[in-house]
Parts: sequence; structure tokens; C-alpha cells
Amino acid sequence: MQRFSDAYAVWFCDIWGVVHNGVAPFPITVAALKRHRAKGGTVILVTNSPRSNLGVETQLREIGVDPASHDGIVTSGDVTQVLMRLHGGEGVYHVGAARDHSIYDGTGVSRVGLDDAQAVLCTGLFDDLNDRLEDYEPLLEDMKRRGLTMICANPDTIVKKGDRILYCAGKLAEIYAARGGEVLMAGKPFAPIYDLAMAEARRITGRDIDRPDILAIGDGPETDIRGAADYGLDALLVAEGVTDASEGLHVAEAEVLRAVPHARIVATVHDLSWT
Repeated sequence: MQRFSDAYAVWFCDIWGVVHNGVAPFPITVAALKRHRAKGGTVILVTNSPRSNLGVETQLREIGVDPASHDGIVTSGDVTQVLMRLHGGEGVYHVGAARDHSIYDGTGVSRVGLDDAQAVLCTGLFDDLNDRLEDYEPLLEDMKRRGLTMICANPDTIVKKGDRILYCAGKLAEIYAARGGEVLMAGKPFAPIYDLAMAEARRITGRDIDRPDILAIGDGPETDIRGAADYGLDALLVAEGVTDASEGLHVAEAEVLRAVPHARIVATVHDLSWT
């Protein structure tokens, strides 16, 4: 990672699948992020978490991620709060777990029943460990019948937690859009979260930061890598999260490039080992 630290002053680093696995941090990655900062680099964690940046900071501390590993955090939840104010009026129906309720803080938007909702906020499944996608079919059909817009706080469709694969808000949004429902997406791969991360990098460094200064680090082909490509950023693919590296890194990279042919992948790695 040392050569990438020399080449890129700012790292936009994904969290889940790169910094931790939902249960515990990856020590090699945390150490690399700290070394980049020690050399004068800047690390902005950019995540599709539906929580606010403060909520994610708290979560990282709880699972043991060293706060010295990053300068700032930008979340899908931060972008979602803007969409909530624009489209949610005074109340939205919430699809997702109670742990995500902090996203309402400071927005002036309330959680209401479906009958009173002006939009639907989806932060994930109500119970991502036990719910099945087919459990949501009646609700999604009812939302479509009412003509409600879904604000999707996390475009990820799946995430790996330990050894389990769990569905995320993006999967419900995908199903709703396929039914003809209107969906507003926050987070990667869409530009608003990168605009916010760019603004945060400029604020922290106190200087102008442009795309050639930035390396996007992530494991998700359709979120991290596509988002970086669409925004004009070089990308480092970490092929140990949702990207399968069981047949080798070169095979994993080739698969991602087939899905995102305009991606500028500078390397594919198992982890952020400094050497």
C-alpha cells in the first residue's frame, strides 16, 4: 500500500468488507489506514450505511476500530437525510431495523404509519437475520398501489457479516423498482455521496482536492467500483468482501471488469497490507 500512499493523497475507503466484517476489524487494513495518515495522507471512510456519520463512528468504536484510522466519515445516511427533507414532508413510513432510527435526528421528519406517509424510507430489512424477501411482497405491493416514493438509504443489495450473506435495503429497492415503484437512491454508486466526500476532504485538508488526488478503496463491484468509475476515480479492489477471490485475484478482477468495463482498477488485493 505504500506506493498508493505516495500516489494518492486522499483515500476514500469503504468500511464493511474492507475495514471490518460486521463483527470485528481487519487489523492489517486499520494499520494501513493509520500509516497513510501518519505519512500526511487523508482517509475518508465512505459507506453505504444508513446511519449518520456520528452513528457509524459509534459503531466502529464499539467493534474496536481505532479512531486514528480515519479523518472523517461520509455515509449514505447523511445523503438520505437531505432526501428525507426534500421528499418526506413531515412523515415517512420506515422499512428497516430500530437501530437505524438515529437517521431521523435533526431532520424534522417523523416516522408515521403507512396511511399517513408521504414517502417510504428503507434502511434495510426489519430483521435481516431472519426475514425472507418474499415476506415483503405484500408491503411493496401496497406501497406501489399508494404511489409512494421509496428513499433507499443503502444501495447495497447484499453484505457479508462474518460467514453469512445478508440482504440490504438496495435489494428491496431493486424489487420495488422492478414493480414500477419510484426509488430515490442515496450512497454509492451515485454521485451525491462522492460530492459530499470530496467536500469533506477539502474541508479537512484545507486545500483543493481533485479526482487525480483520490484513490477509492472497496470490495463491492456495483457500489464501490462502479461508483468510483462513474465519478472518475482510480480504484483499489479488495477481493475478500462481497467479491469472490476463491479462484485468484486476477480472476476476481476480470469478473469485476466484465461488470464494470470502464473501471480504472489500479490493483486487486486480499487486504491493505503495507508491503
